Amino acid sequence: MATTRSAHTVWEGNLLEGNGVVSFDSSGAIDPQPVTWASRSQEANGKTSPEELIAAAHSSCFSMAFSHALAGAGTPATKLVASADVTFQPGEGITGIHLSVEGTVPGLDEEGFVAAAEQAKVNCPVSQALKAVPITLSAKLA
Repeated sequence: MATTRSAHTVWEGNLLEGNGVVSFDSSGAIDPQPVTWASRSQEANGKTSPEELIAAAHSSCFSMAFSHALAGAGTPATKLVASADVTFQPGEGITGIHLSVEGTVPGLDEEGFVAAAEQAKVNCPVSQALKAVPITLSAKLA
């Protein structure tokens, strides 16, 4: 069964001096969040950015894909801690994404862990959607 998730942004003003509020319509799980050009291209200062939202989506999707792959191979993870760093360069756009994962996986060695992480990176639906951007990975057992 297909699912659709929705969010919307209300933006006021021009790019450099304006501001917006991102709302998470499908779940309401996150309070509406402020967003500005400065929070995107300089310091966050308590506001989010499209890149931070992509990082959240990518780290959670990758974690699910990796967990599923490990369990399917008979080596379920006890714990995975994954992060995504999305780099934005004004004038160029998103120039790269780096995924990092550390995990506790009984019965799996470092080489197997790294290989499984690489496969999860490639097969994660968010990675698939972001194929136009270079995606790198660091993976290690805890």
